[in-house]
Amino acid sequence: MTISQRTSWPHAPLHELSARGTYIVTAGTYEKAHRFESRDRLQVLHRGLLSVARDFGWELEAWATFSNHYHFVGHSPEDGADNLGQMLGLLHEKTAKWINKLDNAAGREVWHNFWETRLTHKNSYLARLNYVHQNPVKHGLVLVANQYPWCSAGWFERTARPAQVKMIYGFKIDKLKVLDDYEVLAES
Repeated sequence: MTISQRTSWPHAPLHELSARGTYIVTAGTYEKAHRFESRDRLQVLHRGLLSVARDFGWELEAWATFSNHYHFVGHSPEDGADNLGQMLGLLHEKTAKWINKLDNAAGREVWHNFWETRLTHKNSYLARLNYVHQNPVKHGLVLVANQYPWCSAGWFERTARPAQVKMIYGFKIDKLKVLDDYEVLAES
């Protein structure tokens, strides 16, 4: 593994991203602050995540954006996942500048970090797809995930075969270990 494939710094997770594959990713705001608490702000974060993923060659299968964090499950480009840090860095830079301009808070730290896990087992992957789709329900924002406009559940239910939806939604998620110790706010 080369140095460019492994990024390490104090007090941050080790990112070993040389391998092509499927990942679950979580990123949170600095001090878990609710920077994306309005509909407009959530829409910008949501649209930004989908845009950078497309531009960097990531295929997202599940995503959910909230007032202070987001999750996604995605397949890396053919040549590997080593562009993930660059992709999220661009998303975080653009959204931080936009939020700080709105709040008249130039230079304020908006994003904290991101954590990724490569999913190598089919059942682990499928359960995490369900976890991300259902995350708005977990956080108490909606009773049915497809009613939350900033996640993939509605899209998934419209585009997947009914049998596939039923199978993925059948995976238990209550005991999964996913970094998600965030209290979220409903949009204002």
